[in-house]
Amino acid sequence: QVQLVESGGGLVQAGGSLSLSCAASGRTFTTYAMGWFRQVPGKEREFVAAIHSWSGSITFYADSVRGRFTISRDNAKNTVYLQMNSLKPEDTAVYYCAAVRPITVVLPTTSSEYDYWGQGTQVTVSL
Repeated sequence: QVQLVESGGGLVQAGGSLSLSCAASGRTFTTYAMGWFRQVPGKEREFVAAIHSWSGSITFYADSVRGRFTISRDNAKNTVYLQMNSLKPEDTAVYYCAAVRPITVVLPTTSSEYDYWGQGTQVTVSL
């Protein structure tokens, strides 16, 4: 089992940047694929980005954030990051990190595929 704690959310103006972190407990972090999702009230949780367990070079992004957001992981620190640049008001949401032990090389992109979740961190982008 793994516990996840996000940090780094806040208020930023449109065009600005924020960096989110997700710290994972346990000694098996390297066996988990990690994902970032976001959710606004009244809507389903939306996939943002994912990174594979054993290779930080295997990543996947939602079309809405590709080219602006970067996911990365530091296995020595049991931490996954989401660098968010060129933020837009529509990026405003609660951001969650999630973990799953992948069974294929294909990264999971739906919330139902992930087993563990953090508590979320609010990101607000103002005009």
